[in-house]
Amino acid sequence: MSESFRLIEPSHQPPLEPSFRPAVLANRAFRAEVAASGAGVPMALALERPDGSVSRYDTMVFPEGHARAEANLMYVERLVKFLLWQRGGHRVYAGGPPSVGQYLAKVYAPDGERAFDYHFMGEDVYEKTFEVVTCDAKDAPAEQETTRPLGRHLDGCRIGFDLGASDRKVSAVIDGEAVYSEEVVWEPRKQDDPSYHYREVMAALQSAAKHLPRVDAIGGSSAGVWINNRPMIASLFRGVPKDRFDEVRSMFLRIGEEFGVPLDVVNDGEVTALAGSMSLEDNAVLGIALGSSEAGGYVTPEGNITSWLNELAFAPIDYSPTAPVDEWSGDRGVGALYFSQQCVFRLAPAAGITLPEGGTDADRLKAVQELLESGHEGATKIWQSMGVYMGYGIAHYADFYELRHVLVLGRCTSGRGGDLIVRGAMEVLRDEFPEIASHVNVQLPDEKARRVGQSIAAASLPALKK
Repeated sequence: MSESFRLIEPSHQPPLEPSFRPAVLANRAFRAEVAASGAGVPMALALERPDGSVSRYDTMVFPEGHARAEANLMYVERLVKFLLWQRGGHRVYAGGPPSVGQYLAKVYAPDGERAFDYHFMGEDVYEKTFEVVTCDAKDAPAEQETTRPLGRHLDGCRIGFDLGASDRKVSAVIDGEAVYSEEVVWEPRKQDDPSYHYREVMAALQSAAKHLPRVDAIGGSSAGVWINNRPMIASLFRGVPKDRFDEVRSMFLRIGEEFGVPLDVVNDGEVTALAGSMSLEDNAVLGIALGSSEAGGYVTPEGNITSWLNELAFAPIDYSPTAPVDEWSGDRGVGALYFSQQCVFRLAPAAGITLPEGGTDADRLKAVQELLESGHEGATKIWQSMGVYMGYGIAHYADFYELRHVLVLGRCTSGRGGDLIVRGAMEVLRDEFPEIASHVNVQLPDEKARRVGQSIAAASLPALKK
C-alpha cells in the first residue's frame, strides 16, 4: 500500500490492538486534504452488474501530476474493494485520472494483488470476465439501481431455516408464530461431499415439517452470495471441490421441487436486516451479525432490498499495514476479522487466554464467553476492543448506507458481550461522529426482535401460490 496515503490514529484505541487505523478516519482526512488544496478533480467509480444495474460512487482526488497524486491510489483502491463487496459488480469504471484506472487494472487482475476478488466477482458470482475500464469521470455510467420488496409474508404454515458455520437453526411457523424451533451444531465447512449438505438441510426441514399440519412455503438464510436461490459461493460450502459445486448450486432448487412449495433462500445478512425492520417497524436498517463470520444486510428507507451483495465480511475497515490477513481472500483489515468469532480467537492470545484444543469453534467461543461472564479482565478487553471497532466501522458504513438503525446481533453478542460492543460503539460515535450518533440508533435485538427472530423472518420470504 502507498506510504503517501496518511493513516490516522483514533482517539479511542482498542485495548488489545493499538495499531488499529480506521478506514473512516483515513478517508475523511484524505477528502479534507483534497478539498483544502483547491486542486481536486472528480473521481467516479461505477460498478456494473449483469442485470444492467449500476452503482456509482463519486468523490474527489488529486489531479494527475500533483505532488500528492500517489495518495490517490490507496484511497481509490480501498474504496473499490469496499464497493465490490458492498454492492457487487463484474465491471468497474474508473472515471478519473488515468493513473488511478491503470493501477486498479493492475491490482484487480488474474495475477494481481486482488486476484481473489478478480476471480470471485467475475467467474464465481457473476459468471463473467471481470474488468476495469478507465475513462473520464463524465463518461462513467450513471447510477441505475433496482430494489424489490423482501419477505414479510406471515400467512400459512411455513418453515424457516438459518444455516450458519457453527450451527443450523430451523423453525415451524404458523401465521407468524413459531410453534417449534431446533438448533443443531454442525461443521459444514469441513465437508467436501455435497450429499452431506443435502442430508443435513433435509433433516432440518423434515424435523420442522413434523410440527405442521402441512407445509405451504420454505424460506431460508445462509452466508454467502445467493442469486435466484443458488449459492454462487459461500464459506459453508468451502470444502466442496469446484468440479462438484454445481450439485450445491442446484440443491435448493431440487429441495423446493421435492416439497412442491415456494422456496426462497437469501443471504443471512439480508434476513438479519429484515428481522430488524419487522421488529422495529421502521426501515433504513443495517443488520450486522457477529457469528462465525460477519454478515451484513440492508433494508432501504423505502423498506426494500437492493441487488447489492452486502458481504461486509470482506470489506476493509482497518487500513493499518499490520492489520490481520484474512485466510480466504488474502486481504488485510476486512470486517470478518473484527466482527465475528474470528476476532475473539485472534485477540485471545493478547488477552492472556489459551483457547481449548479440540471441539468445535462454537465450543471455543463459549469457553471465552464463560470467562467474560466471570469478569475475566482479558476477555473483557476482547469485547471492549470489538466495541471500538464497531464504532469506527459504523461510521465507515454510514458513508455508504443511509441509516436510521444499526442492529447488532449474533453469537458473539450473547451475555455481557453485546452490551460491551454497543456501549463502546456509542462512545466512539458520540465523541468522534456526533452527526451520526444524533440520528442513528445502534442496538441489540429487543424482546420483540427475538420473538420475530431470524428463522421467522426467513420463513416470511416466499409469497404463497395463489
